[in-house]
Amino acid sequence: MALARGKIAWLRRVILGFVFLWFFLGSFAHFIFTHAEAGIIPEYFPLHVLAVYVSGIFELLGALGILWQRTRAIAGIGLVLLTIAVTPANVHMALHWQNYPSVPVWLLNARLVFQVFFLAAISWSTSAWQLLQGSATAGFSDEKKPPS
Repeated sequence: MALARGKIAWLRRVILGFVFLWFFLGSFAHFIFTHAEAGIIPEYFPLHVLAVYVSGIFELLGALGILWQRTRAIAGIGLVLLTIAVTPANVHMALHWQNYPSVPVWLLNARLVFQVFFLAAISWSTSAWQLLQGSATAGFSDEKKPPS
């Protein structure tokens, strides 16, 4: 039983590391490739460049927030909400694939499927779901819990 818990805790840390790298490195794209990032935002959404900068800042803050146990779950909730917030841009790209000839259509569609699993990975690895359920002890299962 302890071995199984250890493997689960190890897997959670690996996934947390992936989530961190995804958002930490991805946040820089918002500042380096600003106009390309703004180009995927649907026309009906105003202030494309500002939206790219703001989402980049939130990606960076969320990535840094999941590094510390004390802020991990709340940062995880923020990253889940951010991922949901950028979904219209991903759906827009998939629906208007002809406007993005350099990106294969299969990749645009696969990204939408990946996003569902990625939301689950963010929530599980950061224990965001535990915080949403009202657990005061959200965190890794192998870490000490405060006394009740």
